[in-house]
Amino acid sequence: MKNNLIPVLLVFVCFHLSVQAQTPKLKKAFNGKNLNAWVVPSNNSWWTVKNGILNAKSGVNKEGSILWTKKEYTDFVIQTDFRFGQGTVDSGIFIRNDKQQIQLGISGSMQRDMTASPYIPGKGYPVEAENIKKLLKPQAWNTIKVMAVAGLYKVWLNDTLVMTYNSDNYIPKGPIGLQLHPDRDMEIDFKDIKIGEIK
Repeated sequence: MKNNLIPVLLVFVCFHLSVQAQTPKLKKAFNGKNLNAWVVPSNNSWWTVKNGILNAKSGVNKEGSILWTKKEYTDFVIQTDFRFGQGTVDSGIFIRNDKQQIQLGISGSMQRDMTASPYIPGKGYPVEAENIKKLLKPQAWNTIKVMAVAGLYKVWLNDTLVMTYNSDNYIPKGPIGLQLHPDRDMEIDFKDIKIGEIK
């Protein structure tokens, strides 16, 4: 009887270790006071911090901007609360480069909300996140968690897994970026930004 329990215990241990590996300890990447951990664009007029909230707002010329982490990452989890503001919100979380990203808000090409879906140049949106209309609170705070392990991307919206995608042309190492899309009149807030490295 004891011998029969060994395979079961091995499966449980392997599963537990796998989950642990994918849920690293998250550390604050935004202190709510300033952007010391981020590469702030020169002549910055888009990104401001007030009362613990990071606000991104289009400028007069609608140039757009990307706020990058100073640190580069390989495998990681990023989690942040976000809230849509005024205008046509088109934002996202860039994964190690300025090409592949997880969408937040309205896609310019699709002309509809593609929150939590991956955008891959040359492929558009190869998969679409599930149950977004049901889970997303457009006028309130939402929580998104993105896991990137090599080319495997997983996304949770408000604690629900909504998307899994394997990128075959991912960049293995680089910073994480928050996007303010050009040619948009928009505003988006972020808070409680945390990042954990998967070893």
